[in-house]
Amino acid sequence: MEAVAKLRNVPTSPRKMRMVADLVRGKSVSRALGILKFESNAGAAKVEKLVLSALANWQQKNEDARIEEANLYIKTIFVDEGKMLKRLRPAPQGRGYRIRKRSNHVTLVIDSMTEEQLEQQSKKSKKANK
Repeated sequence: MEAVAKLRNVPTSPRKMRMVADLVRGKSVSRALGILKFESNAGAAKVEKLVLSALANWQQKNEDARIEEANLYIKTIFVDEGKMLKRLRPAPQGRGYRIRKRSNHVTLVIDSMTEEQLEQQSKKSKKANK
């Protein structure tokens, strides 16, 4: 059972937010929260809050299930471009340079791992340890 959370009109550039999204894509929820907590990038705090929101949404859908036993992971996370505010900055000789203030939308989907996915992940971690 998956849960979705969306963060809209975040006033940072999509490129900066994608760097944070790439850090947590495919990770377990608990590990992703640990990574985001100590990440110095400004977008990390917003993505951390989004992961917690998705977790609450999952809990709302599955009231009888426990989070610890569900093996939740970040299935998909993507960053889209939002509205761009265009401003003019004074430039020499009466001209104006255009300033583009970018924003973005972040969409996050969390899901519980199946038994097959857990086995594959444990095999990968064993290979990495060798």
